[in-house]
Amino acid sequence: MARKKVAYRKRSQNRFSMFLVSLVVVMIMVAVAIRSVGLQNKIDEKAAELKQLEMLIAEEEKRALEIEEFGKEVKTKGYIENLAREKLGLVYEGEILFKEAK
Repeated sequence: MARKKVAYRKRSQNRFSMFLVSLVVVMIMVAVAIRSVGLQNKIDEKAAELKQLEMLIAEEEKRALEIEEFGKEVKTKGYIENLAREKLGLVYEGEILFKEAK
């Protein structure tokens, strides 16, 4: 009879131990799942930020090309002449100016 009680007690302890181990495993799984959701949200935020930064890079590259083209245009004689006419009132010899009456 004493043997049955010992065997029953061991079986009861095994069940309780298995329950505790299972509970710990479930708690770890829940913690990992919660952390996973948080990390996925961060990944999504960073992906959106990356997309926005790529757009800004494309815009800045386009702007750099426009500036380069404008720099080439500024170096031409025609641009300098037009600027001098508009801003400084450049007039060639023998040229007659007509001004609008205000």
